[in-house]
Amino acid sequence: MNKQLSDRYEPESVESKWIQKWEDAKAFSPDQTAKESFSIVIPPPNVTGNLHIGHALNHTIQDIIIRIERKKGKNVVWVPGMDHAGIATQVVVERELAKEGKKRTDFTRDEFNKKVWEWKAHSGGMITRQQRLLGESVDWSRERFTFDEGLSKAVILVFKKLYEEGLIYRGERIINWCPVTKTAISDIEVEYKEKQGKLYHIRYPKAEAVRSGKNIQSLSKDDYIVVATTRPETMFGDVAVCAHPEDPRYASLKGKNLILPLVDKEIPLLYDSFVDKEFGSGLVKITPAHDPNDYEAGLRLGLTPILVMNLDGTLNQLAGKFAGMDRFEARKKVVEELESLGYIEKIENHTHSVGHNQRGGAVIEPMLSTQWFVKIESLAKPAIDAVRSGKVQFQPKMWEKTYFEWMENIKDWCISRQLWWGHRIPAYYLPDGSLVVAESLEEAKSLFRKQGKTFQDGEITQDEDVLDTWFSSGLWPFTVFGWPEQTKEIKNYYPTAVLVTGFDIIFFWVARMIMSGLKFMGDVPFHKVLIHGLVRDKDGKKFSKSLGNVVDPLDMMTKYGTDSFRFFLAAVLPEGKDILFDESRLDGYRSFCNKIWNSSRFIFMNLPEDFKVQEPDLSKLEETDLWIFHEFDKTLQAYEKAYADYHFFEMANLVYEFIWGSFCDWYIELSKARIYGNVTPESQEASRQVLVSILNKSLGLLHPFMPFLTEEIHSLLSDELLVRTKFPVKYGVSSDHPAVKKMEVLQEIVTKVRNMRAELGVKPEKKCQIILKSSEAFVSQMIEKEYKSLLQLTKADSILFDNAHEVTNTDSVGAFSIGEIVLPLAGIFDFEKEKQRLEKEKKQIVLEMEKLEAKINNPAFVEKAKPEVVEKEKEKYATWKEKLDSTLRALEKIGN
Repeated sequence: MNKQLSDRYEPESVESKWIQKWEDAKAFSPDQTAKESFSIVIPPPNVTGNLHIGHALNHTIQDIIIRIERKKGKNVVWVPGMDHAGIATQVVVERELAKEGKKRTDFTRDEFNKKVWEWKAHSGGMITRQQRLLGESVDWSRERFTFDEGLSKAVILVFKKLYEEGLIYRGERIINWCPVTKTAISDIEVEYKEKQGKLYHIRYPKAEAVRSGKNIQSLSKDDYIVVATTRPETMFGDVAVCAHPEDPRYASLKGKNLILPLVDKEIPLLYDSFVDKEFGSGLVKITPAHDPNDYEAGLRLGLTPILVMNLDGTLNQLAGKFAGMDRFEARKKVVEELESLGYIEKIENHTHSVGHNQRGGAVIEPMLSTQWFVKIESLAKPAIDAVRSGKVQFQPKMWEKTYFEWMENIKDWCISRQLWWGHRIPAYYLPDGSLVVAESLEEAKSLFRKQGKTFQDGEITQDEDVLDTWFSSGLWPFTVFGWPEQTKEIKNYYPTAVLVTGFDIIFFWVARMIMSGLKFMGDVPFHKVLIHGLVRDKDGKKFSKSLGNVVDPLDMMTKYGTDSFRFFLAAVLPEGKDILFDESRLDGYRSFCNKIWNSSRFIFMNLPEDFKVQEPDLSKLEETDLWIFHEFDKTLQAYEKAYADYHFFEMANLVYEFIWGSFCDWYIELSKARIYGNVTPESQEASRQVLVSILNKSLGLLHPFMPFLTEEIHSLLSDELLVRTKFPVKYGVSSDHPAVKKMEVLQEIVTKVRNMRAELGVKPEKKCQIILKSSEAFVSQMIEKEYKSLLQLTKADSILFDNAHEVTNTDSVGAFSIGEIVLPLAGIFDFEKEKQRLEKEKKQIVLEMEKLEAKINNPAFVEKAKPEVVEKEKEKYATWKEKLDSTLRALEKIGN
C-alpha cells in the first residue's frame, strides 16, 4: 500500500479526471445480466440555455437514486435528453436575430428552422457539458431529443390516432393568445398576477329612452343601467348585457334592449346565473369573443361572438376610429371618449388578477380563435383512477390533492401553436377546405383520392401551426425507449421506477405523461412521482434576473467544489418544501470534504507498504472497533429507512454525523494510541483494518452525494470503480453488545468534561486533573485501557478513578449516567475573577433582553412591522435567553 493522497484536496483536478474515466470505462451503462431493472427518464431541460439551480437540484436527486440502485445490483438506466421547447427556443433565436437587425419573417420557414438547429447544437452542447460537470451518471449513449427522428415519428402517429378516434378536433373556441409571441398558449402556461387597475362604470342607455328622442346628457337614472368593466376597449364586441335571474333590481327589464355606447346599436339585456350579483352593479357586458366566461354564456344564450382585435393586440376595423390602436392605448382613448360624451358613471381603483405569458411576461388576451384541441375528459379519467388506486403515488402525498383538483376540472387542451419551430401539425388541406390527417404528403394524397377528390400538384397545403411542446414531451417515458416499435428496452425499462420533478409542472407534464402512458402503453409511465420544492434565495424570494439574486450552479461548483454543492442541495432539502439558498452553508460542506480528505490521508499514511485489505475478524477486535462497527450498522439502517422514503436530507445528515463525528472525531482519535503507542502488533493491525474497512463502507454511503471525492479516495483501496461496487452491508454488531455500552459511557464522560470546562471558561491549554467516581468496575478498566486517548480528548494531565475522593469548594462536580466527574480547579482557575466577568456579562444580557422585550410587547411595532421582522426580533430574544441561562449555570457552578 504505497499509494498516497496529496496534502491538499483540489476539486477541479479530481472532478475533471473522473468525468473522463467514468465515460471511458462505460461506468454508467446498464448491467444487462441483472435480474431486476430500474429506470428513470430525465425531465428534459429546454434546449434554450444553461442549467439553472433548479436543474442542479433535480438532477442531483435523480443521480443519488441512480447511484444507489446501481450499487444494489440492478439493471439501471438513466436516460438523458433535451426538449425542443417551442415557444422558448423560438423567442431566444428571434432575439439573437434581432441583434443582427433581422427578424423571423426575413427567412423562409426552413431557413429559420435551420438557424434554430444551429442554436440547438451550441446550446445543447453547453447543457450536456454542465451535466457532466455535475457528475450525472446518465447513460450518454441513450441521449434523446424531442425532435429526434424516432420521437418525431411517434408524435405524428399519436396525433393521427387521437384524431381518428375523435379525440383531436379543429374548432373555434376561446384560447389564451399572446399578442407578443403571436401564438396560443395553454391555460397552465398563463401566470396570474395581482395588478392595480381601474374599474370603469359605464352607462348603457335603455333603447326605448333613446328612441323617445333623449340623448345621453338628458337621460335620467331610470333611463340607463350601469355596467362595470376592467376592459372597456373590448366593448365593440359586446353582444348583450347580463343580469342574474334572481336579481330583483333588473327583473323589470326583461325583454328590453340597451344601446351600446360609441357603436349606437341595440343589444339585449339577458339573464344568466354566472353573473355575480355583488360585483359592481350586478350587470356584466357579454363579449363572447374576448372572455371565456362570456363565451360560455354566449353559447347558452345563443349569441354570435364578434371579434374586435387583431393578432398583434391592436383593435380591428369594427372599433371605428380606434382601429389600429394597441389595446392598452385604445383603453385610454375609449375612456376619454366615453367621458367626453357623458357615458362614464365613475372610475374606481381596482386590484384584479391578470393573466401573463410565463414565457416573456406579456399580458394574455382571451380571444376567439380556430385551433386544434384534444378532448381530454376520457383521457383524464383513467389517469385520475391510477393515482386514486395507488398505482401512481405522489410523494409528498399532499400533491395528489393538487393533481385531482386540476384533473377533475380539466378542459379540452389547445395543442396548436402559431410557431415555426416545433412538430408541424400533420393536417393537409385542399383549396375547397377539405381536410385529412396523414403522416406524410404522399399519404394525404392517397386519402384525398379515396374520398374522390381531384387536385393538381401543389394544391395540397399542410397546416401552418405546430404542436404544443408538452404534446411531444408527454410521450417521453416510452418514446425514448423506441416506441412505437416494441423494443427490448420498452420491455426492460417501461414503466420507469420514479419521476423526480418540481411541483410547478404537475399539470404541464406529469398529468399528461400519465394520460399518454395509459392510452398508448396500457400502463402508467412511472410508479412514484417525487415532488421537490423550488430553490429560493435565503430570504425566500424566487431567483430572478430583475432582482439580481440569480445563482449560477457552475459558479458555486467552481468556488466550493461540485461535491460540496451537491451535498448542500441534498442536505438542506426538506420533504416537499422549498430550499433556501444560503451560500455560507456551502463553506461548511467544503470543510466536510477537506475533513474526509485529511482523515483518509492520515489513514493511508499509517498503512505499511505490505498492507493488504482484509475483512476484519470480529472475534479479534477490541471494544472501540466493535463500537464503530455498531455505529456504522446503526447509520446504515437509518440511511436505508430514509432512502425508502426518499428523505435525502436525512440520509445526507446521517452520513455527515457518522463520518465527522463517530469516525473522525472519535474512532480515528482513539485509534492513534494504538497506531503510535506501545501495543501488540495484532492490536495495531486490527485498528488499521478497521480504519480501512469503515472508510471504504463510508465512501459507499457517501458516494451518491459526493461522487468525485469518494471515487478518488476509493481508487487507492481498489482497482474496481466505486460507482460499480456493491452497496455496503452491515457488520452485525448489535446495540446490546457490552462494547457499545462501554464506549457510550466513555463518550459521555469526555463530552461532560468538555462541557464543564466550556461553561467555566477553562481554556484548552489549561490542563487539569479529572477524578471519576462510579459503582461500575468497568469504568476503572476503561480508564486504564483508553488512558492516553482520554487525556488527549479531555485536555487533562491525569485521570483518576477514586470513589473515596472528598469534594472541596474548589472542585467542579458533574454527573454522568453511572457516576460522577470531579474537576479540581484550585491553582488553574480564578473563581473571583470569573465570577466578576460572568456578573458583568449577565447585566449586559439582561439589558439587551429588556430592550427586545419592550419592542416585542409594543403594539405599535407589532402592528406596523412586517411579520418576518417581528419574528426576527423574537428569535433574537430567544438567543439572548439561551445566553442568560448558560451564564446563570456557570455562576451556579462557581458558587454564586
